[in-house]
Amino acid sequence: MRHSPRPARSAAWIALLYAALPLAGAHAETATLAVGRVQGHGPSSPLQGRQVAVEGTVTADFRAGLGGFYLQDDGDGDPRTSDGVFVATGTDTGMPPPGFAIGARCRVRGRVAEPPSGGRGPTAIQATAIEACRPGAMPVPRPIDAPPEDWTALEGMLVRVQAPLTITGSHALERFGELAASFGGRLWQPGERARPGSAEHARLAADNAHRRLALDDGSQQRDPGPAAYLAGHPTPRVGTVAVGAEGIVAWRHGGWRLQLTAPLPLRPAPRPDPPRVSGTLKVAALNLENLFNGDGRGGGFPTARGARTAQALAAQMAKLVATIRALDPDIAALMELENDGYGPDSSIAQLVDALNADGARWRFVDAGHGPGPDSIRVGLIYRDERVAARGRPATLTGGPFGERSRVPLAQAFVRKGGRVPLVVVANHFKSKGCGEASGADADQGDGQGCWNALRLDSARRLHDWLRASPLGRGRARIVLLGDFNAYAMEDPLRWLREQGGWADAFAAAGVESPHSYVYDGLSGRLDHALLSPALAPALRGAAHWHVNADEPDDAGYAGRNVPGPWRSSDHDPLLLGLDM
Repeated sequence: MRHSPRPARSAAWIALLYAALPLAGAHAETATLAVGRVQGHGPSSPLQGRQVAVEGTVTADFRAGLGGFYLQDDGDGDPRTSDGVFVATGTDTGMPPPGFAIGARCRVRGRVAEPPSGGRGPTAIQATAIEACRPGAMPVPRPIDAPPEDWTALEGMLVRVQAPLTITGSHALERFGELAASFGGRLWQPGERARPGSAEHARLAADNAHRRLALDDGSQQRDPGPAAYLAGHPTPRVGTVAVGAEGIVAWRHGGWRLQLTAPLPLRPAPRPDPPRVSGTLKVAALNLENLFNGDGRGGGFPTARGARTAQALAAQMAKLVATIRALDPDIAALMELENDGYGPDSSIAQLVDALNADGARWRFVDAGHGPGPDSIRVGLIYRDERVAARGRPATLTGGPFGERSRVPLAQAFVRKGGRVPLVVVANHFKSKGCGEASGADADQGDGQGCWNALRLDSARRLHDWLRASPLGRGRARIVLLGDFNAYAMEDPLRWLREQGGWADAFAAAGVESPHSYVYDGLSGRLDHALLSPALAPALRGAAHWHVNADEPDDAGYAGRNVPGPWRSSDHDPLLLGLDM
């Protein structure tokens, strides 16, 4: 999956509506009002379009970034109204009036403005005059110990969030200078924990919206460079905690946020050690995030996906090798592998060569062609000194399997010295993106995204295929692995469990709150391991290794390229321990 672009930024309407007017000139004298009277009790000002005058302390100067500054007065005694307001001056900072500075007390005259067409946005005063300022005292930040039921009464005010805020996503930091954060810990995809369309699913979505708070850089600039509020520190991992965040409360881009006015105090989330699971046979699954190797001889770049240069490929390969070696599985199912055959110049052959550089004896399963016509495919690799492949592999083509859901690949293995076969099936169902989706495959508004009907059809056909024993009779111990592009309580996974009888390995192993993917600040599982009834008793452990989903994008090979396995993909790998 890919992150969808952020909604159009509200700078457009501010630029049009708040075009800066001269800040000097003769104007009729206006009685000074409390800021609370301008803000009113609701999301819209009762004085919209009126000329007003207010006086207060400059709490933040975002003229260069947002086209204005924030002013806060001593309050009107009404807890339902905000005592702070945005003063729009335009992005041309020009010459400020005498004495203008953060902490100065200024009087402003101008017109109260709201977004056009009744859309929600910051109440603002379009300044027509900023009178000479004088020294003042900064207001004490309003302490916030829990998310309020409604932030409206704090809009435009300086606050300090004393409750811990958990960083839940960094996907918008590089592009927009913004981090996703939340009260009360990590935010979860509702579809990971509740059936889509249910009352509980709706409750979880509402709770996410209530607990969520964006941390922003006070700028509308795209690709702004390093965020000043990180004070030179690298992008934080998901799970990092901020205590004492200070800034101005603002509604922008469809949600509440803090325009930060001070460096963000962070307690970094530690990076986890490789997981260890019990058992005599270990099986992993990894989404490689498009391992494409050009022409396989150092040229052919850029390719349609993945690394753009030979040097970037080398960095990507090093991260993937570090990940697989640290997991130390006997068998690994792979997703998002270039579909370029099985010759010495293929991506899968060169991945195996890189793994064998330390003397290991990795091999790959050769399906003869494909599998499938898509530019990416699934694959299987295994340690030849530990396990043996038994018989030919099998693939399932037709119906949804091709250029939508990738063609599944199944292979039977036996541990060296053992006799009980294990069938490993690598899968990669169609993503939630809406390109070309129509009819039942369009977004139904239930939280499952597009192509849910096709993914459900894929699950049913996969089950029926395996029930027909494509690898021969007597091979009932089967594990389904891979990127199903569906969360645990969505239709495809529920059908496999409830109708097909497949067991969720993580539930069976007693793993609490597993996750493998973070999208738009919400955590959940797209990557699953499902066990046939005959295999379920052999399970000894299950784990995701959070080397990717919680890591920021810029830790990967295309960014800072942090040494080691960190951000080798956008999905976390999983590891199972089986007693065979």
